[in-house]
Amino acid sequence: MGRQRDDWNFGDFLGSTGFGRRDRGSHWRDWTSRAARRGRTQVFESGEMKFVILRLLQEKPRHGYEIIKALEEKMWGCYTPSAGAVYPTLQLLEDQGYVRVVETEGKKVYHVTREGERFLDEHQETIEDIFERLRETVRDYAGGAMGDLNTAFSRLARVTYRHARRWGPGHPAMKRVTEILQAAASDIEQAWNTPEGG
Repeated sequence: MGRQRDDWNFGDFLGSTGFGRRDRGSHWRDWTSRAARRGRTQVFESGEMKFVILRLLQEKPRHGYEIIKALEEKMWGCYTPSAGAVYPTLQLLEDQGYVRVVETEGKKVYHVTREGERFLDEHQETIEDIFERLRETVRDYAGGAMGDLNTAFSRLARVTYRHARRWGPGHPAMKRVTEILQAAASDIEQAWNTPEGG
């Protein structure tokens, strides 16, 4: 099996924007996961998950949990597939003969079969289209206006909590900072509810 080119170059884009692993923050992952749960974003169209999982397994054999974590890592935390999406897809791939299961240390480890390799080769154009859309998804969250919003929010949190931890709750500025944040939250709420943000 030859070495595959890296389709998962989302990190290159994120690094170029300065939006690295340390900067993205849990609030960004929380925002995207909530958006996904509310149906505001659909990462994969129907039937696309099997291509992505096969590509992961083409890199190396993995068990189910490793697939979930690998995909989360590849997508820089902006998407985490559910077990309810991954395991039925793995069963489908096994039924179709594209993967085989090897019991290793009590875990079912999935390997791509020759048929799975051929399937990937035959659908390379489809796979490229999927990965291009995934890159666009990450850009939508990490770049442009969303990137600017994340940077501003990160700075606000960093400045606020750095000083709060240093000086403690007894510092005279604590009350004033709280008032500023409360006023800012009200202004932000009003901005979202104002047509065209005006």
